[in-house]
Amino acid sequence: MGRVPNVTRADAVAAVRNPLAFIAARWTPDPRTVQRAALAALVMSVVIVVTGGAVRLTGSGLGCPTWPKCTDDSLTATGAMGVHGAIEFGNRMLTYVLCAAVGWAIIAARSEKPYRRSLTRLGWAQFWVVMGNAVLGGIVVLVGLNPYTVAAHFLLSSALIAVATVMWQRTREGDGAAKPLVGKAVQQLVWFLVAASVLLIAVGTVVTGSGPHAGDSSEVERMPLNWETVSKLHAVLAWIVVTLTFALWFVLKAVDAPRAPLDRTRDLFVVLLAQGVIGYVQYFTNLPEVLVGLHMLGSGLVWIAVLRVLLALRERPDVAADLPGPSAEATLTSA
Repeated sequence: MGRVPNVTRADAVAAVRNPLAFIAARWTPDPRTVQRAALAALVMSVVIVVTGGAVRLTGSGLGCPTWPKCTDDSLTATGAMGVHGAIEFGNRMLTYVLCAAVGWAIIAARSEKPYRRSLTRLGWAQFWVVMGNAVLGGIVVLVGLNPYTVAAHFLLSSALIAVATVMWQRTREGDGAAKPLVGKAVQQLVWFLVAASVLLIAVGTVVTGSGPHAGDSSEVERMPLNWETVSKLHAVLAWIVVTLTFALWFVLKAVDAPRAPLDRTRDLFVVLLAQGVIGYVQYFTNLPEVLVGLHMLGSGLVWIAVLRVLLALRERPDVAADLPGPSAEATLTSA
């Protein structure tokens, strides 16, 4: 066993002033480690959406009736609160697991050599979205599961998934200037696909906000809209997304596009078909909780697949670093 190096006073001061720079000066992760860290953050961003859905579908949205404590007198759920309190408090605890995954991604990106500022910024962007959504989640509880705040909570989670997806993709490519792999017309078609997907997700939150799963067994405010009408609009948007995906695949084949955009478009089409089957089955079987939960998982997977199509339209080659990364004495804001 090698000798453990002494930690000097200067080292301790440097670690306190900027722990990220201190770690980066002493650890260089393998590129695959950075990729796995980014993937872990992405997986947890989807998991927290699914578990949040479980809270709603089990009627546990007010299992902890206040925030940031679980009750006025207890930070944690108590036995008297039953299963609903345990489910709601458990979901809150998963936020710390998500923070740990995002923190690992930030540390790994910050320690990679050569230093890639863009990766670190994407990691910090995830951190601030998580913090903002945690506060918004607290507001959701304090206002008694108001459907508009619940919708905003889900949309911010979708934004987190988007940033995590971009970071995961960036860990697997270089920092060179982006080079398009397809023409402008194809790029515009994909942007239409992205816009339609955003609208699909947004209308999906309205379906939830006007539907029967209010998140609590007591009377909870719902959006004053006809649930079946909004569901049909959601289905129309889903078919638009499917049609655009199908058209994109044919266009990519016609222009003899590179393999990556074609493969990502095929993946999206498969995910959309599975999501569509779940959506129609849950609609005609009176929204069983298990299928609604699977549909929420599918929503996250569809969004990731759409973003992967967009990111596959260009490539970024590796470039040699001209400048060294920040020193251990750099300030935390430089990270």
